[in-house]
Amino acid sequence: MSPTTRTGRPRGFDAEAALDRAIEVFWRQGYEGASLSDLTEAMGINRPSLYAAYGNKDDLFRLAVARYAEVDMAYAKEAFAEPTAYAVIEKFLRANADALTRTDRPAGCLSIQGGIAGGSDGGRVAQFLAESRLAGEAALAGRLARAIDEGDLPPGTDPGALARYVMVVSEGNAVHAAAGVGRASLHATVDIALRAIPGL
Repeated sequence: MSPTTRTGRPRGFDAEAALDRAIEVFWRQGYEGASLSDLTEAMGINRPSLYAAYGNKDDLFRLAVARYAEVDMAYAKEAFAEPTAYAVIEKFLRANADALTRTDRPAGCLSIQGGIAGGSDGGRVAQFLAESRLAGEAALAGRLARAIDEGDLPPGTDPGALARYVMVVSEGNAVHAAAGVGRASLHATVDIALRAIPGL
């Protein structure tokens, strides 16, 4: 459910803009570290408005992750439209390196930082984020499998293993970006990673 379709949502504030501010809080502090007070203050709303528009904290986090995937990771869908497997992987990894180091967003990646810290939820949030990342990996594997069928990748290439490799590079870059590693260094890692893509 989107924040604009929940029944009884109070009017008077921009639900998507407020959700974008919630994304930043979750991104910087993680799910466990983001208190309801932190969230409502950043979003510019009170708790009743938060509950009416988004549900509870867990619902809000899931909406934040979905919007993050739609907006901040729009480059992934664009990369999948590239004509060759090499171009798909290169565009994905380079756009990812740029996204991880945007000056108008926290460094790193919400899907990594949002659930790094363990908490009182029994690992539910970390599992949700892991499943989200695996869904992206599966989508990439599907695109690479198509490349094999089209003769763009060598026969015998394992699309799942190649997709996993690409995601490991992406996620590793996210951890390093959060630690302060700069864009140029992330792109240097991408340069090396691209050499591993099987050629015909």
